Amino acid sequence: MVKAVSEQIENVGAVSQSRYDQIVAELREVVEQQTQGSFTIGDRALEIEPMRERGGGQQVAPGQELFTVSETLHRLAEDIGLAYRTVEKARWTASRWPKDKRQKGVSFRVHRVLAKIPDEAERFATIAKPPAGKTRWTGDEANRRVGRQVERPASPQEKITAIHHLARDEDVAAVVTTDFLKRPQVAAKVSSEEKVRVVEEFTRDEGVATTAATSLLRRPDVAFKAMSDDTARFQVNSAQAERSRQALDHFERTSPVAPAVRNIDRTVEFLDLVTAFHAFVAAAGRTVPGLRDRQLSEDERTIVHQNVAKVKATLDWIETAVDTGKVDMDDELAAILRGE
Repeated sequence: MVKAVSEQIENVGAVSQSRYDQIVAELREVVEQQTQGSFTIGDRALEIEPMRERGGGQQVAPGQELFTVSETLHRLAEDIGLAYRTVEKARWTASRWPKDKRQKGVSFRVHRVLAKIPDEAERFATIAKPPAGKTRWTGDEANRRVGRQVERPASPQEKITAIHHLARDEDVAAVVTTDFLKRPQVAAKVSSEEKVRVVEEFTRDEGVATTAATSLLRRPDVAFKAMSDDTARFQVNSAQAERSRQALDHFERTSPVAPAVRNIDRTVEFLDLVTAFHAFVAAAGRTVPGLRDRQLSEDERTIVHQNVAKVKATLDWIETAVDTGKVDMDDELAAILRGE
């Protein structure tokens, strides 16, 4: 039993460690041959079409070749049975690595990735020295060196970059975001500020915003806290007043009994006003006695005084409207009622 476990640990896949090492040595020779072959293709393509330079003395990168160069490389690719992009990249990579700077034992892929390092001296020094703790260059290490996405993300930032890359499609991003936000552990790690930003972003659409706001205000604790904000409360009151105005306007324009109802409008407004007075006086009569022997804090007294000022301003406005028929409020009164 112990022997079987030991053999399992020593195996790599279906082969033993020793056989795996033999295969690696064999394939490294194959990769070296492929690297030499790719450089040969690049060198011959360079011979046929030397690299051009654009403004600033920089070489033209793959995908930006002149039409005549592209035409020649297409012909060469077809004649040797390779894809145009393969020949184009091989030519460019060969141009970045003089023969005496090419590293034996380093794949052509790594040469191609590190070829993106702009400074020539830095490029040659980099490929000659593998990353710290490594004995040789790998494709992922080369990509890390030039800031490109890796195939096997290791650090949190690399994993984030990989997710962003996979979610470039808007439909994919929408599904992924929805799935992530359904995970309680994920949602719990998002800060309150970020959650607010997410909600605001999701509710840019007026229909979505209306549905969300309606659902949230049906929660008593949310509605109470929301109405504690003077601006929010003012907006809600304004919306209610506007809704009533629109409903009245619609009634007057469409109802056949509107002319008769207009004759009793003033009576209805009078009754609404008196009812509001009675409601306020009754509420105050229930609440104020509860303050007996209670010392309010400074903040509480400030809030009460502010609201008393609003009530006084509103009463002055009502008296003016009743005496003169003018219901327009000045800017100062409007600011007070908004809590500014």
